[in-house]
Amino acid sequence: MTVIGVITRGKYGHRLVETVKEHSDFSVVTADLPEFVPIFIEEPDEFLESLNFDGRVFSADIVVSYSLHPDLTSAIAKLAAKAGVRSLIIPGGPSRASVTELKKISEASGMDVEVDETCCTLEPNSFNRPFAEIFGSPVLKVKTENGKIAKVEVIKGAPCGSTWYMAKEIVGVPVEDAPPKAGLLVQHYPCRAARGDMGGIHESGELHKQALIKALENEE
Repeated sequence: MTVIGVITRGKYGHRLVETVKEHSDFSVVTADLPEFVPIFIEEPDEFLESLNFDGRVFSADIVVSYSLHPDLTSAIAKLAAKAGVRSLIIPGGPSRASVTELKKISEASGMDVEVDETCCTLEPNSFNRPFAEIFGSPVLKVKTENGKIAKVEVIKGAPCGSTWYMAKEIVGVPVEDAPPKAGLLVQHYPCRAARGDMGGIHESGELHKQALIKALENEE
């Protein structure tokens, strides 16, 4: 059985755990970080030890870390590499991770490290399969009747669960209105990606809009 490790922090990561359990047969092991931590952590290894951080999360081949802190993320990457984790997936974007340090750890250990602004951009590779074949950049199959969306099947969806939410709520919407509506539904889920003009929430909405357009074009 495939085991997925999830490191949660505050409100982040728990929806991923729920989505994995609901939409796959993967087993999940978790470790929790406190919501509030110092902005700068001089000795992150010692800090993790002081938290009694549950290292059993690294028994998984694939680990998703919502540590959302450059110092903690690098320390977690070192522990993951030492434990033999095959793939470390880090949501939150480069601002929450020391990309240069993570690259060094990856090259030294052979562990694949992927830093994504949002998890709905995740694509499969030889390290993160089979997780990224089910969770990541959305892939849909759609059926229409009388000019409206009759059914949406999620082949692959965002790890937060927003794709499955959209697939349910979009039923009954006129075909011509459905793609932009899909993007809005994902953002209203609510998507926890960064806001603002260039925020990841817009990328998430656009990905789902394009996924529905492609599904409509390929409708059998």
